[in-house]
Amino acid sequence: MLTFILLQAAGSDSGWIGNLVLIGGIAIVFYFFMIRPQQKKQKDQRNFLDAVKKGDTIVTIGGLHGKIFTIEDDTATIEIDKGIKVKIEKSAISLEASKKYATKSV
Repeated sequence: MLTFILLQAAGSDSGWIGNLVLIGGIAIVFYFFMIRPQQKKQKDQRNFLDAVKKGDTIVTIGGLHGKIFTIEDDTATIEIDKGIKVKIEKSAISLEASKKYATKSV
C-alpha cells in the first residue's frame, strides 16, 4: 500500500513538471513569434524618426505626402505643396509608407 502511494505521488510530480515545461515552451514560442518582432519594428520606427531630416520626403499615417520643412523636438513642419505647410507630430510619420513612396518617386 505504501509503495502505491509513493508511486502515485511520483506520477503527479512528473505531470506537473510536464505541464510546466509545456507552458514554458509556449511562452518561448510566443516571445519569438509575437513580442520580439514587434519590438524590432518599434526600434526601426524610432530610429527612422530620429534620422529624419530637413528635405526628406515622407508620408504620414494619415496619408499626407510632403517634404520635411523644419524639425523641432517632437514636431515637424511638412510642406505638402508650394507654400502650404502643416505642423505634425513626428510620431505621425509612417516608416513603411515613406519607404514605399521614396522608392516609387525615384
